[in-house]
Amino acid sequence: MIAKTFQGLEEVLAKELTDLGANNIQIGRRMVSFTGDKEMLYRANFQLRTAIRILKPIKHFRATSADEVYDAIKEIDWTEYLSNETTFAVDSVVFSNEFRHSKFVAYKVKDAIVDQFREKTGNRPNIRINNPDLQLHIHVAEYDCTLSLDSSGESLHRRGYRQESVEAPLNEVLAAGIIMLTGWNGQCDLIDPMCGSGTIAIEAALIARGIAPGVYRKEYAFEKWPDFDQELFDSIYEDDSQEHSFEHHIYGYDINRNAVAIATTNVKAAGLSKEVSIQQQDFANFTQPQQKSIIITNPPYGERISAPDLLGLYKMIGERLKHQFIDNEAWILSYREECFDQIGLKPSLRTPLFNGSLECELRKYQIFSGKFNDMRAEGGDIKTAKERRMMADHKRFKQHREFKDKLEEDPKERTRKPRKDDWNDDRRDFKKGKNDWHDSRKDGERDFDRGGKKNFDRGGKRSFDRGEKRSFDRGEKRSFDRGEKKPFDRGGKKSFDRNKGDNKKYGKNRFFDNDED
Repeated sequence: MIAKTFQGLEEVLAKELTDLGANNIQIGRRMVSFTGDKEMLYRANFQLRTAIRILKPIKHFRATSADEVYDAIKEIDWTEYLSNETTFAVDSVVFSNEFRHSKFVAYKVKDAIVDQFREKTGNRPNIRINNPDLQLHIHVAEYDCTLSLDSSGESLHRRGYRQESVEAPLNEVLAAGIIMLTGWNGQCDLIDPMCGSGTIAIEAALIARGIAPGVYRKEYAFEKWPDFDQELFDSIYEDDSQEHSFEHHIYGYDINRNAVAIATTNVKAAGLSKEVSIQQQDFANFTQPQQKSIIITNPPYGERISAPDLLGLYKMIGERLKHQFIDNEAWILSYREECFDQIGLKPSLRTPLFNGSLECELRKYQIFSGKFNDMRAEGGDIKTAKERRMMADHKRFKQHREFKDKLEEDPKERTRKPRKDDWNDDRRDFKKGKNDWHDSRKDGERDFDRGGKKNFDRGGKRSFDRGEKRSFDRGEKRSFDRGEKKPFDRGGKKSFDRNKGDNKKYGKNRFFDNDED
């Protein structure tokens, strides 16, 4: 079986599977493969916090053409999975020079299934995009193809407790993964000072209480399979042996009144009002907590949502942490390097993560009193030996990371028209091959590999030869002589002077009219 996840959470997911009792666990990119029985399939869907979906492969094959894909799919006896009365849908993910269109591959799979039923029964099952009886998934990596049954259906990040959301809410799977990366499991208070719709706070409460993330979910795709075992799944659903009490508390704050109302609604829908408190408060007014605490937060970083003064916001975050969160640790997920710079604190750990298509970092800050050099002189350190090893492992990933263009602190830079130097910079970037194009994938399942450029091969470059170069000779050069130069007379008109009157001076650093508005 295959558990899909976000890039950066593979090891967390592998540990979850180990704790669940899965066998033959192998980590891949954005996925972890494992083996197990039907109960393991049900438990993986119901209990894994960092899985996006669980796939059950039914056939592996190689194909060098669309016809070979069609033939391989048609060899499967589809009466084991479908009938003329059931519906199905096909999802595809393709990374291949031979198969350049993922939907075309999905169409060939669909055609093979439909044609088999027509030949055997004279009828065919129908396609249904939303909530089909059987969801199929085909993955193509060059010529290696894997056809799987999607046992989850709707993405597992859709827990079922979210009633409303703010703009650009944090994905539940990513939120759970971030919390698990910090090592927090309920041993102290947790604070999210910019909680938005409350995702981090709610996922933290589920972890602290040992509540399975699938407890709110209405259905899974495997419940429609012909071999679904209702009694087995009911026993898993009713098993609360992993649940336990939580002796500390979780606090969510936000400056936005609407976000506070939404987060409060979601917390109540999850039945976690006892564990989680949501209040309206500006982080600028944050004060030292009385109890040992950890901060985990996802502030705006200027992509989908922003702040009036983004760099000022991060500067304020650093100031609050340094003066009002002493002897605690804070974990911050963000995207822009210049925003992290404004925090002004040295991180002890940097973990690359993808938030959708954005290549972000989760940074840990160990807050201590006094100056860093004084702390080091006393034998202290902000990094453990394990964190040093982890930072060394992340360096290779870091080399290929690219943040977006830096924010310009000068307001005029946002409105001025392009200068020649700007276009030169663009040309240099283009020659280096920097490309911010992303291929959309369902449920955030995207493949990002900045670790190596792909060679684009058209099947052999053609040399362009015009033949022998011809020299261009006009013959003897002629001197051009108008004869005696005549003075140019405007007929009494005023001479043109750029620097007189209301005309502006032109020069290297000039701004256009709209720059001064």
